[in-house]
Amino acid sequence: MTISANPKPRPNWRNPIHLLAFGLGSGAAPKAPGTFGTLAAVPLYLLLQPLANLPYLALLVLLFLLGIWLCGRTSRDLGVHDHGGIVWDEWVGFLITMWMAPQGWQWLLAGFCVFRFFDILKPWPIGLLDRKVSGGLGIMLDDVLAGVYGFVLIQLAVHLLI
Repeated sequence: MTISANPKPRPNWRNPIHLLAFGLGSGAAPKAPGTFGTLAAVPLYLLLQPLANLPYLALLVLLFLLGIWLCGRTSRDLGVHDHGGIVWDEWVGFLITMWMAPQGWQWLLAGFCVFRFFDILKPWPIGLLDRKVSGGLGIMLDDVLAGVYGFVLIQLAVHLLI
């Protein structure tokens, strides 16, 4: 039996803060937790999609502020900054990308792909923020910016293609 020298701490699934930070468990996927976390955000997006622009934006701000606390608290509880399983930030980043996106599976797929692209690639200044800002804000900020990049790309596509 091989024992890992440095196993990742596991969340307490009975703790609602950990459960939310881990995207209702989607972040516990053994491979690509960010991708699975983003997939788990799709049903939430579909529920929010009918909202008008301003209520959707207000909800995004609330989810971002809640995320700073959720992610920071879970990170502290686990003793790991930005544990790979914390995917609340992916949820918010994806919802930002999809703000004002047209309905349709093609736009949903495009939004998913561009958000994941920017979240994984971390172009400037996303990577810098990811390395320099700590705590819950640091966990949230890189995904929020990836979401903004995705939003801009989707809106450019909307205006050029429709």
